[in-house]
Amino acid sequence: MWRVATVRDDEGVVSMCMALNAEDPSPARVLPQQVQRTLAKLRAEPSRGRAVVCEIDGSVVGYALLISFWSNELGGEVCVIDELFVDRKNRGRGLATALFDRLAAFEFWFPRPVALVLEVSPENERARALYERLGFRGRNIGMRRLLSI
Repeated sequence: MWRVATVRDDEGVVSMCMALNAEDPSPARVLPQQVQRTLAKLRAEPSRGRAVVCEIDGSVVGYALLISFWSNELGGEVCVIDELFVDRKNRGRGLATALFDRLAAFEFWFPRPVALVLEVSPENERARALYERLGFRGRNIGMRRLLSI
């Protein structure tokens, strides 16, 4: 279901990123070229993070951008879920939960992260409820989930 994205997935990821930004616009406009540059950078420099896609029956129905940073406060590598999108017809099927289960099991990531961090729009009540159910805590927009080391 979730796997590391390849070059063959780029067109679909760009399309889904545009859909995400149409549904939940960020303060800065995201252009397709920007997404393509991000995907190329993550492939060229995997220590920065990676893109993953959710594939069902041969179709890519979701993606996530996982970005790495070191936290002095937390004392280790942090996995930032920079973007997460599942197409409308596949929402509510546990796909995002499956991704977080794999991240908590330290898949897709090396070295082992000490925390998962994400941002969610205050208006996106459905996503916020999901993240809180999965153990994320935080005020306003930023939320984090500490992982046992």
